[in-house]
Amino acid sequence: MSDPKRNDEMGQSESGSIWQSERVRRLIRSVLALLIAFLLGLIPMWMIARGRARERDAAQATLRISALQNYLASAAIDARQGRYEPARLAASDFFTGLEAEMARGQDSVFTEAQRNSLRSMFATRDDTITLLARSDPASSDRLAELYNAYRQANAQSEPQR
Repeated sequence: MSDPKRNDEMGQSESGSIWQSERVRRLIRSVLALLIAFLLGLIPMWMIARGRARERDAAQATLRISALQNYLASAAIDARQGRYEPARLAASDFFTGLEAEMARGQDSVFTEAQRNSLRSMFATRDDTITLLARSDPASSDRLAELYNAYRQANAQSEPQR
């Protein structure tokens, strides 16, 4: 027959329930305490990481807006100085970047009002690039107008974050 003392040593009482053993209860309490301690450390770190991710996303949005503005400003300055090929390349980069940003739709750094305002810039894209390719001095004025239109569109409202 089985010895009751031996059953207790194995973590079982006479009724056969392992949950009635003091050793098992202590182990469960220890595991629960460790889980609570882990969660108390994890939750604040998760909240901090989430805040930093929002800050990073806002900085990246601002960077995309600034990069587009810099392409256009560079093109306008180069054209004004008679360097039409670098101006053409910068203008092309601006239109390519703007088109990519507009294609992002709701994920764009621009609000709906800004996107509507900026869409009109594409109407002069081909003419502007052609003027630059022909080394036409009128291209510098066209680029200055585009630059001012871009800045006004961005001043309409804050970009989405």
